[in-house]
Amino acid sequence: MKLLTIILVTFLAGMGAGLGTGFAGMSAAAVISPMLITFLGIDPYMAVGIALSSDVLASAVSAYTYGKNKNLDVKNGLIMMVTVLLFTVVGSYVSSLVPSRTMGSFSVFMTFLLGIKFIVKPVMTTKEAMGQVSAKKRALQSVICGVMIGFICGFVGAGGGMMMLLILTSVLGYELKTAVGTSVFIMAFTAFTGAASHFAIGGLPDPLVWILCVVFTLIWARIAAVFANKATPKTLNRVTGVILVILGIAVMAFSLFS
Repeated sequence: MKLLTIILVTFLAGMGAGLGTGFAGMSAAAVISPMLITFLGIDPYMAVGIALSSDVLASAVSAYTYGKNKNLDVKNGLIMMVTVLLFTVVGSYVSSLVPSRTMGSFSVFMTFLLGIKFIVKPVMTTKEAMGQVSAKKRALQSVICGVMIGFICGFVGAGGGMMMLLILTSVLGYELKTAVGTSVFIMAFTAFTGAASHFAIGGLPDPLVWILCVVFTLIWARIAAVFANKATPKTLNRVTGVILVILGIAVMAFSLFS
């Protein structure tokens, strides 16, 4: 495998994943996995492990950037994270009992549709409107939504970031920046759990591909998060929408080659 090919593929994969994480809180697995499988011939199980481990630092640095700008709901994020982790296991178990091969494309198609949604119908909720919801109601909503997100992620095998962003903005009524900040905060922990289990079961991946994916994803996630926190809500909606649409189309195109 040529070194130049590895650098080019990991750079493009890391850039797509990093921008998706920093702007929209989406999982790096949606972009990195299909590219590594299609263009570098990496084992699918190992590709997901590399993608999840790339997600950990990218999501963590994005969460730090959003938190520094007061665009992160830690309390309800923790509540949702616990229920997401628990019901991901439940969903995974149920999925093992049901033939669901066709479900894999669900998260990719949803990425595309969510991008269209942000362009056509931007999320313009304010922090003041968010603050009017009682703490008790918000905590209960976080548990219910965590159950839904976790089960779907476990059953489908992907789409956690997209599900969280959709539910945080559409169901819980979060302002977009706080929704993305809370989503990447949760994803840092869920990605770490997923990556650790992948490597514990399947062993460690190719070190060069692994390190390059982690570094490139981290750099682009940081750039995207800094820009997102400075942007106006209208601009952020449009940029987020365009990136999600492009990533959705790109990943669907990659899947045709595989």
